Amino acid sequence: MEQELIALTQRLLDAIAAGDWATYEELCAPDLTCFEPEAQGQLVSGLAFHRFYFEKGGSSGRVQTILCSPHVRMLGPDAAIVAYARVVQVETAAGFSSRAFEETRVWQRIDGAWRHIHFHRSPVTG
Repeated sequence: MEQELIALTQRLLDAIAAGDWATYEELCAPDLTCFEPEAQGQLVSGLAFHRFYFEKGGSSGRVQTILCSPHVRMLGPDAAIVAYARVVQVETAAGFSSRAFEETRVWQRIDGAWRHIHFHRSPVTG
């Protein structure tokens, strides 16, 4: 079960990096909630906030997303938390850059399928 949830999380992050809205929407509950830097400290609910960024377009270069030290905590048979550090590497014409985030993603099995229902993302500082 833990490996399945890590694989789903990687698939979600790969969809974000690729600008693949169809996969992102498939994996997320319609009432997804989150705290993330782009929300400026506000709790965001629903997918419209996220869709805006997908429609804006992704990186103009090659992107790779790495999950570092993922940890899965099962909250019963139908709910789990996946916590990890995420490193995003980007290659553009200007060169390479990397960014790191601390993330916690909550998954719930709904109608037999795992759905991403909440996340918290903070940039790594220091």
